[in-house]
Amino acid sequence: MTSSEAEHAHSDAHTHSHGAHDAMQPNAASAEEPATPRKPKQEQEEASTEVTEVAPGILRTQLSVNLPGLGHVNCYVMEDERGIAIVDPGLPGEESWQQLKDRLGRAGFKVEDVHTVVITHSHFDHFGGAMRLRDEVGADILTHESFRAAWNKSDLEEHEDSSALDLNTPEGQEAEIERMFSQRQPWGTQRSRPPQEMLDRMAKMGRFSREWYATPEPSIAVTDGQTVRLARREWIAIHTPGHTYDHLCLFDPDSGAVFTGDHVLPTITPHISGMSPEVDPLANFFSSLQRMADLEGASIALPAHGHPFVDVGGRAVHIMEHHEERLDVIREASHQLPNGSVNEFMRVLFRERSWGDMAESETYAHLEHLRELGELAREDPDGMAHYAPTA
Repeated sequence: MTSSEAEHAHSDAHTHSHGAHDAMQPNAASAEEPATPRKPKQEQEEASTEVTEVAPGILRTQLSVNLPGLGHVNCYVMEDERGIAIVDPGLPGEESWQQLKDRLGRAGFKVEDVHTVVITHSHFDHFGGAMRLRDEVGADILTHESFRAAWNKSDLEEHEDSSALDLNTPEGQEAEIERMFSQRQPWGTQRSRPPQEMLDRMAKMGRFSREWYATPEPSIAVTDGQTVRLARREWIAIHTPGHTYDHLCLFDPDSGAVFTGDHVLPTITPHISGMSPEVDPLANFFSSLQRMADLEGASIALPAHGHPFVDVGGRAVHIMEHHEERLDVIREASHQLPNGSVNEFMRVLFRERSWGDMAESETYAHLEHLRELGELAREDPDGMAHYAPTA
């Protein structure tokens, strides 16, 4: 599967996104030896029906995602005197909803017990079940105050009459597909259209239905540093922009538990998209990661994908180093690519198997970061972004 397919399947911003989150490492296999199959990353593991207590009073359940680069999303459950609060209730659609009911049942609860839904950020594998929980049981929806319904600049410019389309018809679905892939990226290239087989699979998932785009409206919007009482604990809200601008982590200083969402994951590096309304999302990400590195008392990280892990600070530093290495690759390449395009830099930065929209998007984010630092200058003589060293 190409990166462009992964980008569209996971999220319009990655774009989960997140499909090819892991760093591209040199292939160690020699020409004489067949490459051995790589062990799946933790985040790629299929969802288990197992319910486990990962911190005092915090249960981990898993819901299927089946998107490129991901096999599950962790839906955490916390009980208190009011019922339960849950974190990241999976994808939109009936399949994920039935899994959520099943996992809650295995934990000894039912959907009627849910009083609060925490959404770490605005990607659809994290907020899918939230609106249904609010509609059916009156649950509150808690997000950071910057939580948005749009994932990228083009989504912010959707036409007013798009709601008139009946996306459940073949004609409506095709119209939505054409709209998506007729747009130009901010760096000038045309968005890639996935193969028809991929589009058919996405349509079967409900990817072009109105429900998929029904980003929930929060009833509780928190600010950075605000205290949130859930499950008999005082959680500190930490705004962690980068992967998305509205990303929210929650930290309990007493137990040391921190919900890291997609901000800090155990074995893959979250995608940083150039399809962001923010000027320099990579700078935001570095700043947010440094906050995790400096977070005193954090003893266990509870990520949205993969297994809980310790040393969240060390992992945050490792992710920063990964992106610094990518910046160094671009710096070196800029001397061999005078006035290089985003696509040309992408081909230096990523292996061929990853070339496509998603790789271009992440490359663009890194190029723009260097431009903001004053190391690169940008020109768009043919409608395509070109970059050259300033010195």
